Amino acid sequence: MKNNEIDCIWTDKKRTLFGLPLSFTRYFLTETKLITRTGFLNVDEDEIDIYKITDKKVLLPVGQRMFGCGSILIFSRDTDTPEKEIHSIKNVRQVSKLIDKYLNIMRDRYGIRGRDLMGIHHHDAHDMHDMDYADQHDNNY
Repeated sequence: MKNNEIDCIWTDKKRTLFGLPLSFTRYFLTETKLITRTGFLNVDEDEIDIYKITDKKVLLPVGQRMFGCGSILIFSRDTDTPEKEIHSIKNVRQVSKLIDKYLNIMRDRYGIRGRDLMGIHHHDAHDMHDMDYADQHDNNY
């Protein structure tokens, strides 16, 4: 798959020794997804819907900072990837702000706020209660 097949806002490679992009890990940010592509011959892609991100942390270890790099640790409600590290990238703070920007756009589009992501199990229990209540009243008629 070529890079131009993904309509991305931002892309970078994982940086290795001396901050050089000498790895087979590439990150893509689109308006709706964060995609990690790894591999050379066998390519694997992992996607996280941006609106599922619950928190993030910017990491600036000294070894990365010396070469103008940093990492972002993402926490999400994605079932197969609850944590993802965007490891050793350039302009880490600008990328963090881009993620925030599109996270807010997607949450506004879907009408989702932080409280909606935190209490998903509570909503399931509430819905089950409503169904039980409806079943009880249907049986009375």
